[in-house]
Amino acid sequence: MNTYVIGHVKPDLDSVVAAFAAEYLFTHKSAYQREAAKAVIAEEINNETRYVFERFRVNSPDILTEAMIDDDTRFVLVDHNEEAQRSELVSPEKIVEIIDHHKFNINFNKAMFITAKTWGSTSTIIWWMMRNEGIVPTKELASLMLCAILSDTVGLRSSLTTEWDKKYADELAKIAEINDVDALTLDIFKAKSNIDNLTPQEIVTNDYKVFDFASKKVLIGIVETVEQDVVLGRRDELIKAMHEVREHESVDLIFCVVSDILKFNSKIIFTSEEEKQIALKAFPDASEAGNLTLDIGPRISRKKEIAPPIEQALN
Repeated sequence: MNTYVIGHVKPDLDSVVAAFAAEYLFTHKSAYQREAAKAVIAEEINNETRYVFERFRVNSPDILTEAMIDDDTRFVLVDHNEEAQRSELVSPEKIVEIIDHHKFNINFNKAMFITAKTWGSTSTIIWWMMRNEGIVPTKELASLMLCAILSDTVGLRSSLTTEWDKKYADELAKIAEINDVDALTLDIFKAKSNIDNLTPQEIVTNDYKVFDFASKKVLIGIVETVEQDVVLGRRDELIKAMHEVREHESVDLIFCVVSDILKFNSKIIFTSEEEKQIALKAFPDASEAGNLTLDIGPRISRKKEIAPPIEQALN
């Protein structure tokens, strides 16, 4: 029996590293009974993830294919739980465990292992699990896990950041022998911001999630950057791409949030008057910021500060 550990579609750094770290945990602790645990990814990695894996000379996990799955295959989900964010190759009946830090929206017909914490990163949770079992990651894995925490918590500054994230990031930095965490954070931000080689469609879908809110499918894309003006300079292209993505993904509503992760400011782009009114209801203090765009202030976290108000506006 093989067990694949997999993150969400459109994998971000934390999703990939969490799968990689969980594989290490499972293979070093037989009590978990995750036979032949192997980290895989749902789709191709993004620029940020590629940069981090290359920087620390680690090969990223393989992309899951249908040929890799048989009747005995089991799955552990990390960094997600909702069906809309799950690889279409992952059958619900094959899921045996979930490790996540997001809001839960699940409906399974069986019991399973679930580890959930309201922390800033799934990699933080997995390091906590390792510590409880007396397992110490390699220097390379500790480096990856530190980067994942820094990425998901926006350098330990986002509203999602907890004291556990800060404490465990410090511990991982010591294991990784990384002395200048601020410099590493800036390097990660720069890699995350690199959209030079991306088409407008790729920018919109580089980091997105689809939510089921009030019987509507809502796509919320995030573009984290240190050069917000450069991204907004391509706004007309992005709006055109958003129309195409909405049709291709068969969603009812689409938003693209361009977040300046140094200045802590976000602009939300939409494509219709309906979406604008929803955004205004969700963010009543928002101000006009150009064509089909609102300035929603220091809201950075999709999970905590952007998706929940949009859901409430639709209910």
